[in-house]
Amino acid sequence: MNRHVVVAGLGVAGFASADGLLDVGARVTVLDEADTPELRDKARVLETLGATVCLGPGSADELPAGAQVLVASPSWTPGAPVFAQATARGVPIWSDLDAAWQVAQERTAQAAWVLLAGPDAASAGRALASILAEAALSAALVGRSRPVMEAVLDEVAYDVLVVEASAAQLHWTGTVSPHAAAIVGPVSGADLGRVYHGVRQACVYDVATPAAEQLVADADVVEGARAIGFTAGVPAPSMVGVVDGLIVDRAFIAQRRDSAMELAQVAGIPEADLPAALAAAALARSLGVRPQAVRAGLRTRHAADLPGLAGRAGDDDHMPG
Repeated sequence: MNRHVVVAGLGVAGFASADGLLDVGARVTVLDEADTPELRDKARVLETLGATVCLGPGSADELPAGAQVLVASPSWTPGAPVFAQATARGVPIWSDLDAAWQVAQERTAQAAWVLLAGPDAASAGRALASILAEAALSAALVGRSRPVMEAVLDEVAYDVLVVEASAAQLHWTGTVSPHAAAIVGPVSGADLGRVYHGVRQACVYDVATPAAEQLVADADVVEGARAIGFTAGVPAPSMVGVVDGLIVDRAFIAQRRDSAMELAQVAGIPEADLPAALAAAALARSLGVRPQAVRAGLRTRHAADLPGLAGRAGDDDHMPG
């Protein structure tokens, strides 16, 4: 990556972004208004790797000359002067998710990205990770708990990256093209809708939340991507829902117009967690996960603490609709 990239912020996400960008050959400058012993330690590490780091009051007032990309750390507000300067100069602004995505492309990574946003994204992420473990798929749960860039730099060939994205991250996100994405929980702002930008396979939304359905309708997705609803009621075609106490799939089966496939029992899943379980089931099915793994993963998720992200493959378990 032969570009001069400026990273705004030297927190956890900013450090990871700078580290990853240096790894693929970018010229990196890091700006942070703070100046603490911890930040100075981080600065020394990055400077050893070839970065330029500017700390202290006034350090982030001006976008360096020659900057070709600006990376926004999640804690930085859109009103910071460097963002206005970047916009005025026509310099692209990336979120830390974009930075990780670009580095992943440089490293020819093959992991499928699944983005989750909304108040219940964490619960859905844990449920999806449990399902993927049962399907024997190597996965990392990243985003809010751990920078995505760290997983991109791991010496592990992940099958899936489950990315919990905040509205602050999504505000700037524009280059990520995930396999699938979902909003779980109430929609609290237009920025959440960017989770669906560039989706290749499935935009998963709560049927009970019209605002989420509208965000899907407005999203700029890859041709062929599908809108997949989830509901605690009886699902229509292209939805995952509940029938007679069973979570069923009417989205990812050939005969979805007149039948459904059983995925899991609702019994044992707390009512408050049901939307997250339904979203996780839909996302897993978009990845081709078999019904038995969905059932086992949801059972494991709600029966005990989440195990490590390695699991067992199960035989296919097709049920009549």
